[in-house]
Amino acid sequence: MIQREFADRAKQLLETDDNVIGLAAAGSWITNELDEFSDLDLIIVTEKKISDNKDLMVNYAKRLGDFLSGFTGEHVGEPRVLICLYDNPLLHVDIKFLTLDEFHHRVETPILLLDKGKQLERALCNSQAAFPYPDYQWIEDRYWTWVHYALLKVGRGEYLEAFDFLGFLRMVVFGPLLHIKNKALPRGVRKVETALSSEDFGQLKLTIPTYGKQPLLEALRNAVSLYRQLRTSLYGSHVQLQVRTEEQVMRYFDKIEREL
Repeated sequence: MIQREFADRAKQLLETDDNVIGLAAAGSWITNELDEFSDLDLIIVTEKKISDNKDLMVNYAKRLGDFLSGFTGEHVGEPRVLICLYDNPLLHVDIKFLTLDEFHHRVETPILLLDKGKQLERALCNSQAAFPYPDYQWIEDRYWTWVHYALLKVGRGEYLEAFDFLGFLRMVVFGPLLHIKNKALPRGVRKVETALSSEDFGQLKLTIPTYGKQPLLEALRNAVSLYRQLRTSLYGSHVQLQVRTEEQVMRYFDKIEREL
């Protein structure tokens, strides 16, 4: 498999680098789910910090293969990651550059490929992975204002913006909450096709509209229904519901539908 071949070559190349403490693999490698469509998630742990200098990150990346291009991951909230595309064979590789101290803080436990002096092993033994879960109150405080925003876009005829906004809700709200309901990590809409029950996935698909005012309103109505179900299923009594906001927004929703 090309991902493992790339990682093996990277290990050999980095073994002689005095600044490199170790190399680890994350993502699909951990769960043994690598296939021909998988990218490769690598972690390079160094003595001296690399991630504050993009040129150094790129120089390391260029050593590992036929480097085509790379950019840092600020758009996904992780500037320490260099997102790379390699050729011969064509392969997407995400390389995260960490110091040993940073390696302690993680959302998952990676597979160690290179570990000089067992420093990475000790770091894993002395720390615990903590995957970030959504804050239910944070979602509830925003959800009904988000619905109102989508209604404004539909009412004005900005259908594409409303269409994209439903995608945002699936990524930030429905995907994570449905994953939690199905006893999986809340990784947005990642692998919802296989991770969710058929009923839950069917409800999620009902939030995907076709282009047009009526389909958008139907999908948004389905989004409201799905959120209410998930809220009942997952939220505890400690979450303060935005009852008045919900009531007023749904009155406006009814008005928009009557006008249609």
